[in-house]
Amino acid sequence: MFKIIDRYIIKKFLGTYVFAILLLLAIVVMFDVNEKLDSFLKAPLRATIVDYYVNFLPYFANQFSPLFTFIAVIFFTSKLAGNSEIIAMLSAGISFRRLLRPYMFSAAVIAAFTFVLDAYVIPPANIKRINYTDTYVKNRRVDYGSNIMLMVAPGEIAYMSRYDNTTKTGVRFSLESFDDEKRLTSRMTAQTIKWDTLYLWKAYDYVIRDFDGERERIRKGRQIDTMIPFEPRDFLIAKNDHEKMTTPALSAYIERQKTRGVANIQSFQVEYHRRFAMTAAAFILTIIGMSLSSRKTKGGIGLNIGIGLILSFSYILFMTITQTFAVSGLTSAAVAMWIPNIIYTIIAVILYRRTSST
Repeated sequence: MFKIIDRYIIKKFLGTYVFAILLLLAIVVMFDVNEKLDSFLKAPLRATIVDYYVNFLPYFANQFSPLFTFIAVIFFTSKLAGNSEIIAMLSAGISFRRLLRPYMFSAAVIAAFTFVLDAYVIPPANIKRINYTDTYVKNRRVDYGSNIMLMVAPGEIAYMSRYDNTTKTGVRFSLESFDDEKRLTSRMTAQTIKWDTLYLWKAYDYVIRDFDGERERIRKGRQIDTMIPFEPRDFLIAKNDHEKMTTPALSAYIERQKTRGVANIQSFQVEYHRRFAMTAAAFILTIIGMSLSSRKTKGGIGLNIGIGLILSFSYILFMTITQTFAVSGLTSAAVAMWIPNIIYTIIAVILYRRTSST
């Protein structure tokens, strides 16, 4: 059961969090419009508002949710401390640990909300946002691939000399099948192959060779429809593709690509673990912010906000740096994403113990 003091702190926390988001988003929109004004003038106004900004603002707010959480804690807790409200609470017999309870509840609300957005809501919205930027701002789509080779199923290896995603057509295609003893059992070649839907491909000018010991059976034809368990997105990987997938789809995609021997999936693994790490960050930064700003300081609220901004930006910068560790192969994606949380958890514990003991 929440008491009056709990509801008061929760209201202040979440209210300040929302206010900080709205304030910073207004500033971000101003800079974004100024940066992309030429592109916006070429695009339809409805597309700019509905396809871009309606999807960009939740994406940006969620990306920097730890920053907003930290600023909210620092700002309203410093005001409570400056008005001697926290001193009154502690003098009334409320322990520092008990005082932390509504803070952690508020952090749990923010963490749950941002995780649901990050895992299920924002990825579908990112499809529209990224399609808009690819069309009107800067095209980052990957429409061509060459020397493509991957394992499409256990014992089946596909190869294409070149693939053009604008026409959905690949040239000089081959599909080789091997048995458990790594012996070639079948080989299909085609001059061109065209992707239809899902796993349906149309092969043109094809030759199929089936091997049974020393015997060989050859089939030729002009066109054949065949089911091959792969699709263009499995080998044409653009920079922002990982942002378009929900968390379950992202997990399934990573596992599927691992079995196929695809190497460049680090960005997908980083994105998957980042979503969980950012959820934990809400609790860690809340403890740090509350510990820093719950006591009166000579510098007042400005000093606390300055320290809070430095720590929150350093956290985001640190997480960005550790992402490069995973991309370069120095560490796994899980380790890279959780290194900042581990370090800042230690900082949170030290600050909490120091503040609660005084």
